Amino acid sequence: MVQKAQLNWAAILLLFGFNNLIWAQHAPTALDKTPEWAVSVDKKDVKVGDIVEATFTSTIEKDWYMYSNDFDPNLGPIAAEFTFEKNATYKLVGKANPVGAKKHYEEIWKGDVSIFKKKAVFKQKIQVLKPNPVIKGSIYFQECNEISGVCMPPFDVPFEVKVSVAQEQSGAADEVVPSDTSIQEKVAEEQIKDTATQDKTTFAPVPDKKPEQESFVAFLLLAMLGGLVAVATPCVFPMLPMTVSFFTKKSETRIQGITRAFTFGLSIVGIYASLGLIFAFFGLGPDFGNWLSTHWLPNILFFIIFMVFAASFLGLFEITLPHAFVNKVDSKSSMSSFVGIFFMAFTLVLVSFSCTGPIVGSLLIEAVGGKFLKPLMGMAAFGAGLALPFTVFAIFPSYLQNLPKSGGWLNSVKVVLGFIEVAFAFKFLSIADVVYHWGILDREVYLAIWIVLAILLGMYFLGKLKFSHDSDLPFISVPRFFMAVASFSFGVYMIPGLFGAPLKALSGLLPPMQTQDFILGQGTVATNEHQSNTNVKHADFLHLPHGITGYFDYKQALEESKKQNKPIFIDFTGHACVNCRKMEEYVWAKPEVLKRLKNDFIVVSLYADERKVLPENEWYTSKRDGKIKKTIGEQNQDLQISKYNFSAQPQYVIIDGNENQLSGPKFFDTEEQTFIDFLDAGKNNFKQTHP
Repeated sequence: MVQKAQLNWAAILLLFGFNNLIWAQHAPTALDKTPEWAVSVDKKDVKVGDIVEATFTSTIEKDWYMYSNDFDPNLGPIAAEFTFEKNATYKLVGKANPVGAKKHYEEIWKGDVSIFKKKAVFKQKIQVLKPNPVIKGSIYFQECNEISGVCMPPFDVPFEVKVSVAQEQSGAADEVVPSDTSIQEKVAEEQIKDTATQDKTTFAPVPDKKPEQESFVAFLLLAMLGGLVAVATPCVFPMLPMTVSFFTKKSETRIQGITRAFTFGLSIVGIYASLGLIFAFFGLGPDFGNWLSTHWLPNILFFIIFMVFAASFLGLFEITLPHAFVNKVDSKSSMSSFVGIFFMAFTLVLVSFSCTGPIVGSLLIEAVGGKFLKPLMGMAAFGAGLALPFTVFAIFPSYLQNLPKSGGWLNSVKVVLGFIEVAFAFKFLSIADVVYHWGILDREVYLAIWIVLAILLGMYFLGKLKFSHDSDLPFISVPRFFMAVASFSFGVYMIPGLFGAPLKALSGLLPPMQTQDFILGQGTVATNEHQSNTNVKHADFLHLPHGITGYFDYKQALEESKKQNKPIFIDFTGHACVNCRKMEEYVWAKPEVLKRLKNDFIVVSLYADERKVLPENEWYTSKRDGKIKKTIGEQNQDLQISKYNFSAQPQYVIIDGNENQLSGPKFFDTEEQTFIDFLDAGKNNFKQTHP
C-alpha cells in the first residue's frame, strides 16, 4: 500500500510541474555579445583602377538566423545594410550581394524573406581610384532566434579595410583590419568627445544578458514527465505487464526481445511526433501567438475544453475514439514483423486516449502558438515519457515484480488530475476577463474558487469525498494523509489573498492586484495620484502596481518627459503576461527599485494585449505590416516590434523625450541588482545629455 501511494504522490507532483510549464511564459533568449565580422579582399598588390572584391563574413550562433538584403525591405524585417563612408580614394561597383542566403515564405510578414544560418557572407566589388584607399563603414543587421521567435535589436558594427597597392605606387602593405572595438565601446567614446558640442546624444542600445528563463530543454523534460504521468493512469498502467510479457515470451532470443521493445517505444514516439508535426504548422509567429493567448475566443474555447477534460477525469464520461477504427488498427498488431509492432504501439495510443487525451490536449494548447520545433519536439518528448517504462521493463522484466498491482489508486490519479484541470481552466477564463475588463472573475473570486478546490481535494485524499469509479477506502494511508495536509495547507495559504496579501508564490497565475475590490486596511483599492487624474489617458481602466504614478500612452509620456525633464521608463507589458507579474512582485516591489521608479522616471506601461478600441481619428496604418491599428494593444505592440524589433513581454527600455535610447533593452530577470544597474545607467546617460 505504501508503494502504491508513493507512486500516486509522485504522479501528482509531476503533473503539478507539467501544468506549471503550461502556464509559464517563456522569456526570450538573447545573444551574449555583438556578432563579429571578418573582412578580406581577393587581390594583393592592387593598382589604381583595379577592381577588388571584399568579402564580409560573420558566424551565426546555433538556433539563430540573420536577415539578408535580397528581399522587399517594405515587408517588415530589418534587412542587412552596408554603409560606406564617402571617400575619393575608391568607389563602389554595385551593391553588397549575399552568398548562400535561403529564401522562404514567412506568414507574419506575408511575403518571401531571405536569411542566413550558421554563417553570413556578403561580397562587395570596389574600384581603387587612388593609392592607399581606406574603406570604412558599418554593417547594420538583425538576428533572430528560430526557437523562441524573438529578435535582437539591430546591431551596427563598424569595419575598416586597408587595401594594399603595388609597391611602385605606394609601398603599402596589404592589411585587413576587422573592427576590434564593439559598436557600444566606439559610440561611448564618441559620446565623451562630443557631449560639449552636441545638443543631444544617441546611446546605442546594449543587448541585455541572456535572461533567466524556462529553457527549451526544460520544456522537453517536463513534456516527458507528462508522458510518465500518463503511464500511472487506468488506461495505460494495466497494459504494461501484458505488453512486456509479449516481448519476453514471443521472442526467440533476448536480443530479439530487446530489439522489438525498442521498435515499440520508437513507434510510440513517432506517432506522437506526427501529431505534433500537424500542430506545428499552426505556429504562425508573434501576431498569431498574441491573438491566441489574449483574445477572448480561444481562451473561452480552452476554458471549455479543460472543463470537458476535467469532467472526463472525474468520471462523468470517457473520451474515446471510434471502436471500429481502434479494432481495425488492433487487427494489424498480430503481424510478426516490425509493421505489426508499430500497430501494437498505435493500438496502445488509441485505447489509452481517454486518459492521455486531456494531457496531450493541454500540451498542444500550450505549444500551438509557438515556433515549429516546440509542438513537434514537445509531443515527441511526451511519447518518449510514455514509451520509456515499456522499453525499460522489456529489457529488465524482473523489475515488473516491484510494481504495485492495478487497483483503485489508478482512478485516484485520474480524479486528482481532474481537480487540477478545473483549477487551470479558470486561468483561461481569467485571461479573457482581465484583457476585456469584464469584471466577472476578479482576484478574490478567482482565489475563492481555487481555495474551495484545494479544500475539496484535501477532503478527497481523506476519503470524505468519493466519485463514481472510486473504490471503497477502509483506512487512510500515511502518504494520502500527507497529501491531504499539503492540499489543505495550500488552501489556507491563499486565504489572506482574499484580503490583499500579495501571494508571491502564485504571482502570474492570479489576476492582477488591481482587480481586487477590497484590501485590508485600505478599503477599496486606491488609485495613485496620476491614475485618478483625468488628464492621464486610459487611467480609468489601466493601473500601475505598488502606488507608482505613471502613464499608459506613449506620446503623452514623451510630452511629460520634456515637461518634467526626466527619462522615460517604458514597460512593455500585458494583462496575460505571467513574467510581467513576477517582475512586478519580485523586482519592482523592492525598496531600492521602487524608489527609483517613483522618483527618477516617467513610467509608461504599454499593454500589448489591451483590446479597447481607440477613437477613429487615432487609428493608423502600420508601415510594418500594412494593417490598420485600431486598439491600444495593437498600437503598443506595433511600436514594440517596429521600434525595438521585439514582440514578447516584459521588455523594458529607457529613453528621453526625443526618443533617444538611453539604456536597455531589459528582459525578464529577477535579479534585483542588475535591474538597478539598468535603471541607473539610463538615469546617468540622461543627465549627460540633459544638464
